[in-house]
Amino acid sequence: MKDEPTDTTADKPIQPGDATSVEHNKAVSRRWIDVFNERDDAAAADVLAPDYVAYAPASLEPAPLGSEAWTRFLAGFVDGFPDLRLTVEDAVGESDLVAQRVHFAGTHTGDFQGVPPTHRKVSFSGLELNRFVGGRVAEHWFQLDALSLLQQIGLVVVPGPRLLPRLLRHQLNKLRKKG
Repeated sequence: MKDEPTDTTADKPIQPGDATSVEHNKAVSRRWIDVFNERDDAAAADVLAPDYVAYAPASLEPAPLGSEAWTRFLAGFVDGFPDLRLTVEDAVGESDLVAQRVHFAGTHTGDFQGVPPTHRKVSFSGLELNRFVGGRVAEHWFQLDALSLLQQIGLVVVPGPRLLPRLLRHQLNKLRKKG
């Protein structure tokens, strides 16, 4: 019988920058999306570190969110879009970080941010960044295309006070050039 090489990698602790830990973290990030789609809160809780903190877009939630607050925040999306499904389009990892490009799709059949159901299908994108400690998500940052989402459920976005004068000036200049 030939001497076969012995695998000694199982005996070595995983270091934060190891390819093994990066691949593990990417798999955990994808699994987190899967358990969201399954609406499995217990499995989702297992993905999160004990001191988990999420940072949502300030337009949706200005304060950092702990695990319980994060669950309530997500419930607002699930209440508004009960069939909401997330799909990971791309994922990259380095050291203790995993970034993912995520696609969202669902139907607006419940109240969302004070907007009654429109029964419109929505599709929008988002980006997230997860920082891992001990193989679990310790911090989570995400951004989503809120403008597209709001427009798809029928909200008209009005320019703020700093943008409105510039838009009006631009339109007046166009009219002056025609006349």
